[in-house]
Amino acid sequence: MIDEAPEIEVSPLGGAVARNGMTVHVEIYRLVEGDESWTLEVTDHEGGSTVWEDRFATDKEAYDEFYRMLETDGIQSFLEDQPESRRH
Repeated sequence: MIDEAPEIEVSPLGGAVARNGMTVHVEIYRLVEGDESWTLEVTDHEGGSTVWEDRFATDKEAYDEFYRMLETDGIQSFLEDQPESRRH
């Protein structure tokens, strides 16, 4: 028997965000069955990924956290070559 991949719900709040000539892709998703919390992941232009360890009660809360970090630390904080201590 082959295990099937879990079904994932993707938030419409995600998508490409560009600032200062750089673009990242915001992904907000959760499992359809089981855990109701949302995961926030940001992928840079080279495929590097920042995934928050914290989960969010709503997709809006996840997007608000992304936007807060974007405004506070800038889009460069999501780039792959940043030190791990900057990752969440």
